[in-house]
Amino acid sequence: MPFINERLEANRESIEKDRAASGPVRASRFRFEPDAVMSRLRENIVGQDDALAAMEAMLVRVKADIGDENRPLAVHLFLGPTGVGKTETVRLIAEAIHGNRDGLCRIDMNTLAQEHYAAALTGAPPGYVGSKEGHSLFDLDKVQGSFSKPGIVLFDEIEKASKEVVRTLLNVLDTGRLVFPSGNREIDFRNTLIFMTSNAGALEAEAHEQLYQQGWRSWFGLSPGNGEALRDTALRRHFDPEFLNRIDQILTFNRLTDSWLDALLDIELAGLNRRLSKKHAELSVSPELRAELCRGYDARYGAREMLRAFRQRLEPAVARALLAYPDCHRFEASVNNRKVSVHQYVE
Repeated sequence: MPFINERLEANRESIEKDRAASGPVRASRFRFEPDAVMSRLRENIVGQDDALAAMEAMLVRVKADIGDENRPLAVHLFLGPTGVGKTETVRLIAEAIHGNRDGLCRIDMNTLAQEHYAAALTGAPPGYVGSKEGHSLFDLDKVQGSFSKPGIVLFDEIEKASKEVVRTLLNVLDTGRLVFPSGNREIDFRNTLIFMTSNAGALEAEAHEQLYQQGWRSWFGLSPGNGEALRDTALRRHFDPEFLNRIDQILTFNRLTDSWLDALLDIELAGLNRRLSKKHAELSVSPELRAELCRGYDARYGAREMLRAFRQRLEPAVARALLAYPDCHRFEASVNNRKVSVHQYVE
C-alpha cells in the first residue's frame, strides 16, 4: 500500500499520546496472543518440541515489542527433511495471527534458480523493461502487515535459489529495507516476521543415520548423534557467511518416525472431519483401519505420506458413502482384506 508507513506512524503517534495521557501503560501494540498461536501449533505440529519452544520465545518477544526498530521483527531459518512441518508451521502462525492460512507472502525460491531472476524480487534495473513500474513478487499488504499485526514472509526452499537471488536479501535481513535498483521504490520489512525453509543437509543426514543402522555400528549400539556437523557443512556449502550471520536463529526439524504415526493420523482425521462438517457429516475409523493406514509409512516423506494414504485409500470410500447416503450424518470406516469401506454408522 502506498501510504502504509504514514498510516503506521499516525497510529503509533495516536497510541503514544493515549498512553501519555493515561499514565504508564505497558500494553503491546500487537493484537495477537502467543498462547493462542502456540495452542494451534501444538495441535498440528508433532515431534518438534525444540522448534516450537523457539517459536514461543520469538512470539513472546515480538508481542512485548522490545526488538530493534531498524531490523525485521524476527528472522528464522527452518532446516529439515520434507514433510516434517516447516512450511506448515509458518502457515499456522499466519492463520492464528491473521485468520487465514494464506495471510503471508510466500516466495517459492525454487522458481528463482537463475541469477537474472533476482529482478523478480527487486524489480528490473534501470534501462530494462519494467524498471519504472517496479514490479515485484512481494505482496506489500502481507509483507508490511499493520500496526497491530505483523506481516509474515516465507522464503520456501531457499537453498534452491541462485546465490545472486539470495544475496539480494542481505539488506532485508540486516536493516529491514529493500530498495529497488531503479531507486524509486522501497519495501519496508521492519514490521515483518521472516521465515526461510531449507532441505540443505537432509539427504546427508539421512545417509549418515542409515550408516549407523546397519553393519558393525548397529551391533555396538553406536549413535549417529544429532548431525550438527553435517548441518553446518551443508549450510556453509549453500550460503555465504554474511547471509547466515543475519539470521536470528537456525532451527532443525526432526524426522518423523513411526512413534508419531498415531498423532499424525489423528491430525489428518481431524482435518477430514472438519471438511466433512461442512456437509454435516462425521467419520469414525476402526482400529484395524488405523493400523492399515499406518502400514508402509516411509519416514523420508513425513506427514505427506499420511496425507497420501488418506487421499488414495480413505477419501474415495468416504466420497462414495456420502453420495450413496446423502441424508446420513455419521459414518464408520473399516478395512477388509486391505480394502477400505465406509458404512452408515449404527449405534
